[in-house]
Amino acid sequence: MLAVFDRKVAKSPEGLRSPGTEGGDGGRSLLDHFLAARAGAVAINLGSSGGLAYTSKKQTPLLPRLFAVVDDIFCLFQGHIENITSLKQQYGLGKTANEVIIVIEAYKTLRDRGPFPASQVLRDLNGKFAFTLFDSSSNTTFMASDADGSVPFFWGADAQDHLVLSDDADIVKKGCGKSFAPFPKGCFFTTSGGLQSFEHPMNELKPMPRVDSQGQVCGATYNVDYMAKKDTGMPRVGSSANWSSQF
Repeated sequence: MLAVFDRKVAKSPEGLRSPGTEGGDGGRSLLDHFLAARAGAVAINLGSSGGLAYTSKKQTPLLPRLFAVVDDIFCLFQGHIENITSLKQQYGLGKTANEVIIVIEAYKTLRDRGPFPASQVLRDLNGKFAFTLFDSSSNTTFMASDADGSVPFFWGADAQDHLVLSDDADIVKKGCGKSFAPFPKGCFFTTSGGLQSFEHPMNELKPMPRVDSQGQVCGATYNVDYMAKKDTGMPRVGSSANWSSQF
């Protein structure tokens, strides 16, 4: 799976783009490369906001890739949720609903009916997962990786500061050069709130530079700063602090 977002939709966090290094081929060109290299792949043009691409070919059976669109909300999901039956009941979904539908419904609940913290909603997803979601009605992104980082999930920033995400490290490297890193496990990213930890929601995240085997600085990893506290509440739609309208 592949997602490329313009900086107005998903601004890359501090440290992800490595200063003084080449930015790769650029995120926008990756969509064409993805389609050309993967038979049967599907791409979704999000206009000036970016684009998504997906294929079910060569996926791991235990960590399948899923894609769905509901009410102008696009979601790419990879992995497996163990407590899917209880989550269907919680969100009032039918028996045929799968993991990607549950993630979309969880997002809609956060967006429309709060005030449920995103950190709690993500901790309620028991399993191995990584996902990228885009709400075209508000140009809002929401993405996350499970607490153990069980699913390969990488992100980077290209020379134009597009944010690139994929389960394939090589394609992120192609688009972003040295400015890439594994997506932080136990974390989520939103358009208005940036990168946050759902394992430690009251703490800030601190970028830590990575160094590759050639001794060159790469995109940062992010560690919980146990000395820095913050408020991660997600207000209701209509309030002055509604996160889904801030981008």
